[in-house]
Amino acid sequence: MGIFSSLLGNAGAVSQEDLVKKYGQLLTDSEEIELGFKLVRDTFIFTNKRLILVDVQGLTGSKTEYKSISYKSISRFSIETAGTFDLEAELKIWVSSEVQPSIVKQFNKAVNVYEVQKVLAHHVLK
Repeated sequence: MGIFSSLLGNAGAVSQEDLVKKYGQLLTDSEEIELGFKLVRDTFIFTNKRLILVDVQGLTGSKTEYKSISYKSISRFSIETAGTFDLEAELKIWVSSEVQPSIVKQFNKAVNVYEVQKVLAHHVLK
């Protein structure tokens, strides 16, 4: 768990305790939350079994979609770093053999997109 512990210093990272408190009901009996990132209203949760994307929708945020993606179904992913005048980095994830990315998320500079990529690579490239 050393890789995950070192990442928790990131400003966009959410503590394991907070994630378990808020999203623990989504987990199976043998599943554990390893790391999570907050992206404005949305959250990325890396567990030992899958990636959970929490997508808060609507103006009031009363509607939420919980998308579960097993690591073995992720065929590829890419990151695009923020440029000098571009304030956001981008993560794209392709599930199975889709031509277009299934998931595209924007990250502000508070989240180190290299750290997100590192955790994703750790699970996908097993």
